[in-house]
Amino acid sequence: MSITDIAPGSFLKAFVATLLTVACLPALALQAAAPAKPKPAASDPAVLDHYRGLVRTETWKETWPDASGKAEVHSVTAEVWTAAMQAALDEGKFLHIPARGYPYYIDAPLVLKSHDKISADPGAEIRLKPGSNCCMVRNANIVELAGGPVPEGTLPDNDLSIDGGVWTTLANAVSGNGNERGRSSKEKPVFGTHGVILLQNVRRLSVKNLTIRESRPFGVHLANAHDFRVENITLERHKRDGVHVNGPASDGVIRGVRGDSHDDNIALNAWEWKNYAPSYGPIERILIEDVTGSPEGLRAANSIRLLPGVKRFEDGSTLDCPIRDITLRRITDIRDFKLYNQPNLELGRDKDFSEGVGSLRNIRFEDLVFNRPGSIQVHANTDGLMISGAKLLFPTLSDYGLVEIGPKSMTYRGAPGSEPSRWVEIFSPNLDCTVRNLSISGVQHSNALADLPDEQVIKVIELKPNPDYPRTVPRGGTGKGVWIR
Repeated sequence: MSITDIAPGSFLKAFVATLLTVACLPALALQAAAPAKPKPAASDPAVLDHYRGLVRTETWKETWPDASGKAEVHSVTAEVWTAAMQAALDEGKFLHIPARGYPYYIDAPLVLKSHDKISADPGAEIRLKPGSNCCMVRNANIVELAGGPVPEGTLPDNDLSIDGGVWTTLANAVSGNGNERGRSSKEKPVFGTHGVILLQNVRRLSVKNLTIRESRPFGVHLANAHDFRVENITLERHKRDGVHVNGPASDGVIRGVRGDSHDDNIALNAWEWKNYAPSYGPIERILIEDVTGSPEGLRAANSIRLLPGVKRFEDGSTLDCPIRDITLRRITDIRDFKLYNQPNLELGRDKDFSEGVGSLRNIRFEDLVFNRPGSIQVHANTDGLMISGAKLLFPTLSDYGLVEIGPKSMTYRGAPGSEPSRWVEIFSPNLDCTVRNLSISGVQHSNALADLPDEQVIKVIELKPNPDYPRTVPRGGTGKGVWIR
C-alpha cells in the first residue's frame, strides 16, 4: 500500500500510532519477560520480606510470671507470619527466617512437602500464638496409622530439612498459654501427634541446630520415619520429651542433645501410650551420641527411654514392637536409662498396656559419664546388652548397681490425702524378664585404675509383695529378673 492509498486525514493518525507502537516495544517485551513476583531458585531461600503483604497484626492475651513468680496477664499486639512464611516456602521450597530484635508469631503449622527446607538464624525466635494448640512445623502427608500395622504405600514425604531457630509454644513457669498439645492441625488432627516439630510418614530428613524453649509437646516428634538425622538440639526449660521417636523407625542418628527437659531427653518408643502414638512398630539401627544432661540443681528428668512392647489393637490383633541394634555413646549425666515396661497411667493402666514385657536386642552403651548416681534399668527380654566404658565420678557405691535387671514398683498416690483405694501402681511389678548375652567392661569408680567387678555393677531384682502396704509403699510384686550367664 502506498501513501496515496491512505484516506485524506488518516496519514497523520497512522504515523503517530506507528511511532507509539515502536516506542513501547522494549517496555512491552520486558513486561512480558518479567514474572509477577521473582521466585528463588530451588537452592536459594525466599526473601521473607517480599511476602510482608500476607502478614496480619493482631492483639491477644499472654500469661507470664511476674518478678515474684506469680501469673501476670499481658496484652500483646504483634504480627502473625504464618501465611507469609508458608507462601515463601510454597513458591521457593526454601524458607529462611532471619534474626531480628523481636519474635515472629505463627498460629498454625508450617507445612513441608518433599524436598522443602526451612532455615533460621540462631537468634530468630518463632513463637506459637496462644490458643493455637498445634505443632509448629510438620510434613504434608501425615496419615492415620495408629489403628494397625503401618501398611505399604503411605506415600511418605522425602528429603526434608529444618535448620536453626528458637522454637517455643510459650509454656512458661505459670501457664501453657493455651498450647497444650502438638497436634498435626488445629482441626481434625491425626491421633497421637504431639510435637513442636512433627514429622510422621517421612524418609530422608534432617533436623539440626534447633533450640526448643518452654514447650509442652515433644520437641522433635518422629514416627514412621526412616533415614533421619536429628543433631544439635538444645532444650531450655522444656516440659516434655526432647527428641521422641515412635515406631516403625530405622537408620537414624540422634546426636548433640543437651539442656533441661522435664521428661525424657530422648525416647525411642516402639510401643507407646496410645494418646501419644501416631504409629507402632520396630525401632532399629539407631545411633544416639554426644548427649548431655542438665546441670545439677535444675528441675530436669535427665533420662533416655527405650520402650519396646507388644501392641494389641482394637480388633484383637497384636504387633510385636521390638527395639534392636541401638548404640548409645558419649553420654554424660543422664540419670536414668529407662529400658523398662510402663503401662499408661494417663488413660488407666488396665486400659492401655503392653501384652507382656517387650524385647530388646543388641543394645550397646559406650563411654558413659556419671557425675551423680545413674543406672541402666532393664525390664525387658533382652538378648545382647553391652556396656563398654563408664566413669562413676560420685563419692559412694553403697547399694549401687549400674545395671538393674528386673521389675520396678512405685506407688502414685495422687492428690495429698487421697484414699489408698485410689492409689495406682506405676510399673509392672508382677512380670519377669530375662537378660542374656550381657557384657560389661571398663566400668570405673572415680579415679580408680581397675575395673569394678560384676557384683558391684549388676543388680538382679526379685520383688516381694509388701505386707505393710498401704501403711508403707510401694505395694511390691512377684516379678523377678533373670540373668542367664
